[in-house]
Amino acid sequence: MLRYAYLWRAEFVREQEEGRKDRPCAVVLAAPKATGGTQVYLLPITHTPPDAATSAIEIPPKVKLHLGLDHERSWIVLDEINDFLWPGFDLRPVPGSNPPRITYGVLPPRFFDRVKTAFLELAKARRVKRTPRE
Repeated sequence: MLRYAYLWRAEFVREQEEGRKDRPCAVVLAAPKATGGTQVYLLPITHTPPDAATSAIEIPPKVKLHLGLDHERSWIVLDEINDFLWPGFDLRPVPGSNPPRITYGVLPPRFFDRVKTAFLELAKARRVKRTPRE
């Protein structure tokens, strides 16, 4: 998981270029590009409970504790994604990290598999909104 200036799809449609808020994001895929470099795909994490139109998975309290996140309920949004060529300009330091770092840590494998599987199902159904951040 990384700290990132995530640009929501609605902000992108309004022609905003920068996310309003730095937030934790889950790396769901990192793939080498034929032209060189690595393309990284991020799912946003939010405290806002999902509405009926949003696909999301709640992060269990034990996972939040493991990653050093706050104690409020949080969800990984599965139906929209930002992607960028690593390392990108929108990576941010984790608050309070000393020395500064951009990573929170790694999602536990079983939880990551659950997130990845749900995301891939939505992607195959063409229900994921992609926002490129090149």
